[in-house]
Amino acid sequence: MSAEIRSATVNLRLKATSRDLIDRAAAAIGKSRTEFMVEAARREAEDVLLDRCFFGLDDGAFTAFMTALDQPPADNARLRRLLRQSAPWE
Repeated sequence: MSAEIRSATVNLRLKATSRDLIDRAAAAIGKSRTEFMVEAARREAEDVLLDRCFFGLDDGAFTAFMTALDQPPADNARLRRLLRQSAPWE
């Protein structure tokens, strides 16, 4: 366990049935409700963020991906028009 001091508080309101389910699951693996919920929420948060920045490819798919990236972009009149416009905040 880290020596980091826990200084943030999160309060949740949930149905008693959800709390009871979480308590049963936490007890089944010898953890407190807080430990169980923090670990589950952290794991989900990491998965969500990794899904947005990492994707794995086998060798064949990676080669095809790199080949596609190396190709010049297809002509796209709508994209050219969009890129010529000033940004709304300018």
